[in-house]
Amino acid sequence: MSGSTVRTDSGIELEPYYDEGSVTPGLGERLGRPGHPPFTRGAYESMYRGQLWSMRQYAGYGSAADTNARYRYLLSQGQTALSVAFDLPTQLGYDSTDERVTSEVGRVGVAIDTVEDMELVFDGLPIDQLSVNFTINATAPIILAFYLVAAERQGAALADVAGTLQNDILKEFLARKTFIYPPAPSLRLVADVVEFASAELPRFNGISITGYHAREAGCNAVQEIGLTMASAIAYSEAFRQRGLEFDFFAPRLSFHFASQLDFFEEASKVRAARRMWHRIATERFGAKKETSGRLRFFSGCSGATLTAQQPLNNVVRSTLQCLAAVLGGAQSIHVMGYDEALEIPTEESVRLALRTQQIIAHESGVAKVVDPLAGSYFVEALTDEIEERAWALIEEIDKGGGYVEMLAEGVPQRWIAESAYEYEREVASLERVRVGVNKYVEDDAVAPPLFEVDQEAAERQRAALRERLAARDDQLAKDALAALRSVLEGDGNVMPALMHCARSGCTLGEIADEMRDVFGEHREPQSW
Repeated sequence: MSGSTVRTDSGIELEPYYDEGSVTPGLGERLGRPGHPPFTRGAYESMYRGQLWSMRQYAGYGSAADTNARYRYLLSQGQTALSVAFDLPTQLGYDSTDERVTSEVGRVGVAIDTVEDMELVFDGLPIDQLSVNFTINATAPIILAFYLVAAERQGAALADVAGTLQNDILKEFLARKTFIYPPAPSLRLVADVVEFASAELPRFNGISITGYHAREAGCNAVQEIGLTMASAIAYSEAFRQRGLEFDFFAPRLSFHFASQLDFFEEASKVRAARRMWHRIATERFGAKKETSGRLRFFSGCSGATLTAQQPLNNVVRSTLQCLAAVLGGAQSIHVMGYDEALEIPTEESVRLALRTQQIIAHESGVAKVVDPLAGSYFVEALTDEIEERAWALIEEIDKGGGYVEMLAEGVPQRWIAESAYEYEREVASLERVRVGVNKYVEDDAVAPPLFEVDQEAAERQRAALRERLAARDDQLAKDALAALRSVLEGDGNVMPALMHCARSGCTLGEIADEMRDVFGEHREPQSW
């Protein structure tokens, strides 16, 4: 913001006020009705009057037993669905006993070494009555196999397993970097999961196409929407290349966006995204099913916007972000604990984050009417402008050879870096106010009580794994890994072989190593 010019966080210049002349003619057609094409006004006709969004507090740490205890607590407090955080060794395909990951076991999520860990995470929690989101990508097929076998052992039918597997490896190459294998085999694994889930898991989303991590890495709202839609196009093209009909997999595609602090821009961007996806589905891929063009999304409030300084201020930030997601029509929302800029959130902070959602749902009145922002001169003009700019970005990607090619060249990565640099420059120059950071600063601030990580949890996890390995039938495990390798070297779907490995006592690290041996490991070019 400089002089008299006022802009959104994405750099869209704003007028002092908006009236009927601010909105392009044809608004009624662009809006449609809620639950109907082009879905601008919401994915479903009744929206929250029919069913509230699912409230998923992202959680997981230490051992499976530790995480199970946190889930039981959250569900007892009224949480309506689960979202699993995994530790870095699990995300990167290493067992807890691997010496290379000793200090990371259970640190930023739960450690999962075998299917027995998955059973313990959901001990006493009926899988066929839950909806569970798994934030995992490079090892997503292995985690899904473990979960499905755990469901079997509970007596649940696969048709009753509900939830979402993130399984978006392209965003790892773009922003977060927890990839393992090169792009081509990585995409093959993603497609295997989507194919299997579309055929066998009618209540489960095999992928969550994610703009969240690019946004957390520094891109703006327009780039977030444009890059996510470009990624969805790339995945859809890859799935079709292996012979899958668009209408076979598209109804089970889900999306994941961030919700940051430019309130009206955040609500407007997801209205634009729904309209864009409907157009992509129908015009680019010839969707015949209406559900193929219905964008459903999970909104994660933003960790990047939280501050270690004056952390209680984060309660206000997260409330605004949650409200923007609700007004934008999210199907599922996660609100950050106010202390997450400092450590794993305490029970108190996750309870308050959950209460934030519950108060908005039950006391604010915003859930009583579908798309209450519709018709606002400002919101409709902003929705149109975001969409127009996002289409321009997609056109640039198409001209550059497509999303995968542009990723290989490092172009979107550069866009994110440039946007992140500009944001930090504005904070440093005081052009952008960060309350408690560069304005209204307190020198004598006291940190709140922090969560204390159990230092013995990692060793207990390693001991449990050693006991399981000592007790298993090694030949059965070796045969299962050999069968998996045969599938990896061919072109069959890996999911049945992975489930066989899970039943046979194979570890996540052993399975990931088979994939490393067949596919190799990816290393980014130094020019990135």
